[in-house]
Amino acid sequence: MKKQMSDNERDITTEEGVDKSHEATAEAASTDNMTDGGAEAADNVSAEPTLEEQIAVWRDKYMRLQAEFDNFRKRTLREKMELVERGCEGAWKAILPILDDMERAVAASHKSDDVEALRHGEELVMKKFESVLSAAGITVIDCVGKPFNEEEQEAVARFAAGEDKRGEVIDCVQRGYKLGEHVLRYAKVVVGE
Repeated sequence: MKKQMSDNERDITTEEGVDKSHEATAEAASTDNMTDGGAEAADNVSAEPTLEEQIAVWRDKYMRLQAEFDNFRKRTLREKMELVERGCEGAWKAILPILDDMERAVAASHKSDDVEALRHGEELVMKKFESVLSAAGITVIDCVGKPFNEEEQEAVARFAAGEDKRGEVIDCVQRGYKLGEHVLRYAKVVVGE
């Protein structure tokens, strides 16, 4: 067989035969390249994701980001609601001992006939309550003897007091309170005219 092949190879000496053998050699070389370096090129092509795969990856990222944002929004809403519900918790805890003192004062008033001692106890409870309010930043609006201020006071009556007291607060019917610069309750006052 080898002999027949070599005879066939000798027969290909014409131009046409040389061209065909040259083409066959080039094809073999390109096939070799495809098996060696061509495999790497095929790997590179398959390693790069297709457009559909890229869309799927970005859609997944978008959906995850949207879910994460929704969870963040819900969590912050829940935290805000808890802050609103528990915002005054410290103030209420500070007021509870005063309520205890008032209960003791009422119980003592039923057992005792000493009016002076009861008044002193009431004054102590009142001072304790005022100290809790001032610690919370709540102050009394001082208004008697000062000019009427509609931003802090509400006029409930007018009283003829003469020209020198015109527009001035004569009496305070109900005290007003401020938290910092914010008015919690307007003072109800009688204004001179």
